[in-house]
Amino acid sequence: MNPDRFFSPDPTLRSLARELYEPVATLPIISPHGHVDPRLFADPNARFGTPAELFIIPDHYVTRMLYSQGIPLEKLGIRELGIAETPNPQSLIPNHREIWKLFCANFHLFRGTPSGVWLAHELSQVFGIEEKPSAANANWLYDLISEKLPSPEFSPRALFERFNIDILSTTDAATDMLEHHQMIRQSGWNGKIIPCFRPDGVVNLDAPGWRQNIDMLSVVSGVNVTDYSSFIRALEQRREFFKLMGASATDHAALTPATVELTPAEADAIFQRALKGQSEPDDPARFTAHMLMEMARMSVEDGLVMQLHPGSLRNHNDIIFQKFGLDKGSDIPLQTEYTRNLRPLLNKFGNNPNLSLLLFTLDETSYSRELATLAGHYPALKLGPPWWFHDSLNGMARYFDQVMETAGLYNTAGFNDDTRAFCSIPARHDVWRRASANWVAGLVARHIVDLEDAQEMMKELAVGLAKRAYKL
Repeated sequence: MNPDRFFSPDPTLRSLARELYEPVATLPIISPHGHVDPRLFADPNARFGTPAELFIIPDHYVTRMLYSQGIPLEKLGIRELGIAETPNPQSLIPNHREIWKLFCANFHLFRGTPSGVWLAHELSQVFGIEEKPSAANANWLYDLISEKLPSPEFSPRALFERFNIDILSTTDAATDMLEHHQMIRQSGWNGKIIPCFRPDGVVNLDAPGWRQNIDMLSVVSGVNVTDYSSFIRALEQRREFFKLMGASATDHAALTPATVELTPAEADAIFQRALKGQSEPDDPARFTAHMLMEMARMSVEDGLVMQLHPGSLRNHNDIIFQKFGLDKGSDIPLQTEYTRNLRPLLNKFGNNPNLSLLLFTLDETSYSRELATLAGHYPALKLGPPWWFHDSLNGMARYFDQVMETAGLYNTAGFNDDTRAFCSIPARHDVWRRASANWVAGLVARHIVDLEDAQEMMKELAVGLAKRAYKL
């Protein structure tokens, strides 16, 4: 891989970017928000399985691109709902080879995309493969990777250490018992993997399986959830448990960032209707808006950082959702308004030094118009990095251009990779550090900051901002 990849083609900027990047290139990785399965690390003998299981099946960035070209998800190893797992994994290997061959034959689809960048980095830096995947070399690549994966140096724990990950946060449902986190702790391994409290399944009344999730919440919390007040007690108990298990943050997805404070009687009436399966059309939106206020109140009290990821219409493709379920690449961004929607929450808690609220957006038009100005005023508010579809070289450049002048560097939260694909973590952080070097080099070249300040800014962008924002 070219050592100057992603740097500006302008010789002056490229030289400055290289100088700024090199000292931070090997700094430890702080991964404070992501979706890697903690089961990978609970068993010291765990392995990744096949190349298809590592690169393709769990990565909806990859499968959505292939699906967009008419390749059925079934051919990519995505199981239909209701189809049981095959009891003998070995029987899946020939099928996985076919999945891999299909992926390699269509590798050209990822040219110029973030996924193409990450995949190239993974193949080169993790497996030592410089050849581009193709139909011609698919079998050879599959065999080469398959030979490496069972070896101890390619175990999840070994790669965690090799990637120089200082801390990794998973994302876990409010009803999760965190047994795999407990196994990691009890194993004596030094890798630091912490949970993150994600209560969407019990907070959003329209979440799939909401009623069953409430029953499970009663079981795991020890609080019999029969009304709104017992629901709040159960959530507070779960937050306390997550915090004891090392969690530093919560995470909340909402269709919009609307916030509103209901009276206890209003909240209980909505909750009781939901328990009976009699919700009114506007109940889910009002209850979620109210619960964001409650989650901010809880964060003020227990110190957990609050992350808010609004603006995605989940499962836009009904056929795919009904056939395959959640997280299959058909979530689509929405235009999102923050100034009015967040005003109730920020007026109540935004000036409180005990709240730390990190905001993310899929609507880039809100960067300079709303988010940068909000973060540049409210002490409790910081902006998360370019998220999801904008986690790219160009997306990062747009973020730097539209956010930093108004919000200021120190009102942002650094970088998080937000990935399920474990081996892509170093690639994603490397792109961020190189994009950061490009931006800071431009400030130096224009004499906006001097080299000493630029070097400090790079350390912050690589590690410092995220470490402080997430209280790690």
